[in-house]
Amino acid sequence: MAGPPRPLLVVTTIGSREEALALARAIVDLRLAACAQIEPIDSIYRWREQVYEDAEFRLLFKTIAAHYPALEAAIRARHLYDLPAIHAIATEAADPVYAAWVAENSGGADRPMPA
Repeated sequence: MAGPPRPLLVVTTIGSREEALALARAIVDLRLAACAQIEPIDSIYRWREQVYEDAEFRLLFKTIAAHYPALEAAIRARHLYDLPAIHAIATEAADPVYAAWVAENSGGADRPMPA
């Protein structure tokens, strides 16, 4: 018997703590992710031929692969950046009880996805 789907970790960055909190709440409320973690980071990046250094906030969403397209679309629709970094990291292994919690609270295998 197959266990629950492995969690998928989806990462993005955003410019302020308030924006990060609002995005995290919206995504979890939509049940596109079971959990969102927020941490302050320093980013150095090239954008339009210049190098920038900014304080940002990294959001880590815990979901399942089946929900990635809807989660990516929801992040993109709410994000203020012209080109938000949105990427997913597959988990190699996860505690089955925790993986089941993530699946259940990010839409679940038998729940319809939100519109």
